[in-house]
Amino acid sequence: MTILVTGVAGFIGSNFVYYYLRRHLERKIIGLDNLTYAGNLDNLSGLTEEEKKRFTFIKGDICDTELVDRIFSENEIDGVINFAAESHVDRSIHDPQIFLKTNILGTQVLLDAAKKHWNKNGEWEEDCKFLQISTDEVYGALGSTSLFTEKTPLDPHSPYSASKASADLIVKAYHDTYGMPMNITRCSNNYGPYQFPEKLIPLMINNALNHKPLPVYGDGKQIRDWLYVEDHCRAIDIVFDNGQSGEVYNIGGHNERENIYIVKRIIEILREKTGDGEINESLIKHVTDRLGHDRRYAIDPSKITRELGWEPSIMFDEGIELTIDWYLNNREWMQSVISGEYLEFYEKNYKI
Repeated sequence: MTILVTGVAGFIGSNFVYYYLRRHLERKIIGLDNLTYAGNLDNLSGLTEEEKKRFTFIKGDICDTELVDRIFSENEIDGVINFAAESHVDRSIHDPQIFLKTNILGTQVLLDAAKKHWNKNGEWEEDCKFLQISTDEVYGALGSTSLFTEKTPLDPHSPYSASKASADLIVKAYHDTYGMPMNITRCSNNYGPYQFPEKLIPLMINNALNHKPLPVYGDGKQIRDWLYVEDHCRAIDIVFDNGQSGEVYNIGGHNERENIYIVKRIIEILREKTGDGEINESLIKHVTDRLGHDRRYAIDPSKITRELGWEPSIMFDEGIELTIDWYLNNREWMQSVISGEYLEFYEKNYKI
């Protein structure tokens, strides 16, 4: 089996490549990534020589119709797992257009290529599947007690989440209209190795280690459900192989935490591990809240547990220690990904 995995140089995509190749020794991955600011080929430098034989990297844009069609023509692609996306809410507020192009039109390009090559004379090839990786943000915001289920109406509040919801609906339409075998997964906030430092956890780790202010939106009491990235990769693998075609599966970690708790816990762990007394809560600086900032997200993953047997294995207290240890042991990686573009974005977005 050969699958096309987009966004392979990003955070979740690169973690998935490691997980998938090490679990499925007979399978191959064609990796497609445009290597924008958050895509880094160093994320894949840990592949073994044997794994490299089963992995082919192609630099390119999922919106490039000719390139995507050529990839399908030159390789016997059995499935697509679409991680490729502009994914940072703050950036979507500043520049919505690139989010609409990549997340919506790029998904449609992939779908058209898959349909062209998998559907011959009205019959779909056996075992083909399109898996769209989405987000809980398509559901909007929650009250203090409820949970997102697969039946929760879509109610996105940012250009990012609106673009992902649109892509989800297009994928669903290709199933409903043409019968394309597909699944959609919607996960809660991921964390772990290789995450770009615009996201909360690596941002706080990096800033704290460098004694820089820790920018916290508003009062910091926004609640998110946190999912360790390896648990997410395991769920994607299970859905790709065993998910019932046409179904949506929510993937959550049962790890709800306030953002301010996350920041204070990172400070505590880093101070303990480094012995650096300058890493303390005086570094916390509250900044103007994000426009349209949803107060709480929380996923109900009972469907994927009930139907496919998946459940999270790494709870937050363990996962955050694993994550901090990884960043402490990979400081050169952190420095290599912080480009001038990132610094310009940081100065623009976190006014302290």
